[in-house]
Amino acid sequence: VMPNYDPANEMLYSLMDRALDTAVMEGKFLFSMENYLKGHSYTRRQTTELLESSPFGEITSTIDELDGYLHGDKMLKEAYGHVTKPNARKILKYLTKIRDEALTYHESRKPGRPKGAKNKKKRTK
Repeated sequence: VMPNYDPANEMLYSLMDRALDTAVMEGKFLFSMENYLKGHSYTRRQTTELLESSPFGEITSTIDELDGYLHGDKMLKEAYGHVTKPNARKILKYLTKIRDEALTYHESRKPGRPKGAKNKKKRTK
């Protein structure tokens, strides 16, 4: 069991699995990681668990594989031969966006005040 395991994440994991499948199989890009995390007010701890999860790992390894496929890796050509290069680029862009939105959100949930929020007192005339 993962130290940061949170059963609330199961829903997100099945969405991520489905997002990956629909992207690769159907070329549909329907999932927004940012909207999901913001919409469900994810905590930093929950997001840490997400980043350590196997569904997230699936997404990052698919990113690496698609990248390799697009750069002419012979092994991956066999695995992804059914995906055209233009589609592979679209899927890569989409999965990278999902990954980066999760990483950015995780950063934004750092404890303490966000940069620039110095709680300046407004001057009253």
